[in-house]
Amino acid sequence: MPADLLFTGGPVLTPEGRGATALAVTGDRITAVGGDDVRELAGPRTEVVDLAGRLLLPGFQDAHVHPVPAGLELTQCDLSGTRTAEETLAAVRAYAAARPEREWITGGGWSMEAFEGGTPTKALLDAIVPDRPVYLPNRDHHGAWVNSRALELAGVTRDTPDPADGRVERDASGEPSGTLQEGAMRLVGRLVPAAGPAELLAALLHAQRRLHSLGITAWQDALVGDFLGMPDPSEAYLTAARDGSLTARVVGALWWDRGRGAEQIPELAERRASLSHGRFRAGTVKLMLDGVAENGTAALLDPYLDKCGCVTANRGTSFIDPDRLPKYVTELDALGFQCHFHALGDRAVRDALDAIGAARAVNGPSDTRPHLAHLQVVHPDDVPRFARLGATANIQPLWAAHEPQMDELTIPFLGPERAAWQYPFGALLGSGARVAAGSDWPVSSPNPLQGIHVAVNRVGPGGDAPVFLPHERISLTDALTAYTAGSAYVNHLDDTGRLSAGALADLVVLDRDPFEGPPEAIAQTRVALTYVGGERVYAADGA
Repeated sequence: MPADLLFTGGPVLTPEGRGATALAVTGDRITAVGGDDVRELAGPRTEVVDLAGRLLLPGFQDAHVHPVPAGLELTQCDLSGTRTAEETLAAVRAYAAARPEREWITGGGWSMEAFEGGTPTKALLDAIVPDRPVYLPNRDHHGAWVNSRALELAGVTRDTPDPADGRVERDASGEPSGTLQEGAMRLVGRLVPAAGPAELLAALLHAQRRLHSLGITAWQDALVGDFLGMPDPSEAYLTAARDGSLTARVVGALWWDRGRGAEQIPELAERRASLSHGRFRAGTVKLMLDGVAENGTAALLDPYLDKCGCVTANRGTSFIDPDRLPKYVTELDALGFQCHFHALGDRAVRDALDAIGAARAVNGPSDTRPHLAHLQVVHPDDVPRFARLGATANIQPLWAAHEPQMDELTIPFLGPERAAWQYPFGALLGSGARVAAGSDWPVSSPNPLQGIHVAVNRVGPGGDAPVFLPHERISLTDALTAYTAGSAYVNHLDDTGRLSAGALADLVVLDRDPFEGPPEAIAQTRVALTYVGGERVYAADGA
């Protein structure tokens, strides 16, 4: 039977390598992979794509991403492209001046290294937006920058206590200085006008177009629920799934309210049933165990150091009680939920692995496929436990580069021994761990090819910094596998992530074959064509 779609002129990346030169698609599935014999499946109505030496591979999948907040930020005060305090302030000033009708100035994405100590002040904002409240989360969305008007509206003063899961940065006199960390973001974030259903749907579809243009055909939304002012995207997903505008395959990770306990599990089960429709499924629970190293909230086994290298009393924050976590995970696993852990510090990583081990001991083997995201600091003793427990390492490769934030806000406070345990991609693969990959967009770029570049080189695209822990570099094949088969496994999309007969035709054509160039040029690769189920969802100009 003639194929509907035929790719020729390879190479075609299959689980066996790059020996195939042709691939046929009929309906939404791959029907043949091979060489000249596959070309014979061309019929009078077959669409033939000449690869002309470009690489054909499975669609990329992002295992940890926040598309709706990212889509919203792109239409608000987007600071993701700024690197200095001057650039950041200029962008805020220009945005506010162009939108005098906006009641609040919102958006975000500023870089912590642009400001001393990673904590910009309200005075900087007051000088350019004195009359309207400003609320701007930083790039990692674990802190927010606010002006005096926002603090005034929220009633935040020197007498306002820090919430249990956050911190109000203060000046020498005790006054709030303008940066709110973690749970303290709620103090102002609760007042920010919520986006309406139409705006959320538009943000989702805007983000989907961006992700398709980067070759992403499926993803796991790492936060489906309400959290620190981030809107719940669930209704937008349901609307898009029902009307057919959701062209990607999406897994939603339901937010675990860290202020509650096991009593929320029945509610999560109800949400799983009510939210799953078409290409959107909500069979995962997201458990945020700790914060980030840059503001001292990543949970560490041993205390942070101070600027002088002396040991402090701070070991970071456990947002979910480690003593109760095994019980929660065991109950979720018994109900068939996948657990998606935010685990950045070595103590959070160990707590997550201990909880998975407890669930395995009680429930026995299961196919829930738990995974741990971020993994900035992993104690060497815990590296081999991933494979033993069947826990997937969900890496965000772009972070594994020696950027200014690493020198200014991370390495001095970790010390040399722990700093050498950061982002151990090579060690995890060497121990037999399964590895998936994601971006955490809008925290960092959603471009998989940039992430792959860093995973292979341990240097940022176009960067001139020294190679960051070169022994943790991985091969191009392993990096591509993490973004395809690895993330497909995490997403329970077993008919995707590979190019073989019978698999769904979720495909990407690159503009070149990155295997043929030097590793330093990987980030120069672009996506030419993207297909989901054999339907083209993106084509670059001239593709």
